[in-house]
Amino acid sequence: MLQHTFCHIPGIGMKTERQLWAAGITSWNHWQPEPPVRLSAATRLEATRVLQDSLVALDKDPAFFVSQLGSTEPWRIFPHYRDRTVYLDIETTGLDDYATVTTIALYDGREVFTYINGRNLDDFVRDIQQYQVIVSYNGKSFDIPFLERFFGIRLDHAQIDLRYVLARLGFKGGLKGCEKQLGLHRGSLDGVDGYFAVLLWNRYIQENDEKALETLLAYNIEDTVNLERLMIEAYNRNVLATPFGEQLIIPFPAPAPNPYFADHDCIDRIKRTWY
Repeated sequence: MLQHTFCHIPGIGMKTERQLWAAGITSWNHWQPEPPVRLSAATRLEATRVLQDSLVALDKDPAFFVSQLGSTEPWRIFPHYRDRTVYLDIETTGLDDYATVTTIALYDGREVFTYINGRNLDDFVRDIQQYQVIVSYNGKSFDIPFLERFFGIRLDHAQIDLRYVLARLGFKGGLKGCEKQLGLHRGSLDGVDGYFAVLLWNRYIQENDEKALETLLAYNIEDTVNLERLMIEAYNRNVLATPFGEQLIIPFPAPAPNPYFADHDCIDRIKRTWY
């Protein structure tokens, strides 16, 4: 889809992009200095420059495209950079300036990686550099700024924040709300949320309860691996609205197995105490 994209060019919006497609300018290599769609001289000149830069960036710089596509259109880069993409979700002790990261889960479409405060959390800083694209839900507003502040680092990856991509498709209500609207169910983790994740961490720290930690990791991983399904869902729904529809859709992979299991007794004990 990326090489069919023209709306990353200043002066060309999605309406004009569709006009270009309808006129036969369906990919970058079909571009003409005098396209059969009315454009200003400045836009034509800018288009030639941006498309040249796009070809240079294509194999090495997904951030180039994301910076031009706004918050709702970065889905377009996904297939091209899929092998350099990681899904990310974090858990914390809260939302204030004194909160800390408790666990992080990464999923690259093949393997799950977990990072635990007090054990291997600092390994995240090294491992995240293996990827060029981060997919999250609300990561631009929460996860990424939180991680940058907590570790004192800069994560300059291209970002696809599904909160905005899915909202444009009509799916809102947070990650769990979007999952339910798209037919995803969490089984034993249904009803566990971010506040519950804080309680699980507190129980692990205060009572050395490994079952609480395992339940927290199961929840964190569930958040993360479900992002792949949501990403592909969002991509397919968007691409089916283009002239390239059926030839570009992506099949859904088998769900990644979660290496951790939620402990029902632990969940029940916390619910009885706090709810």
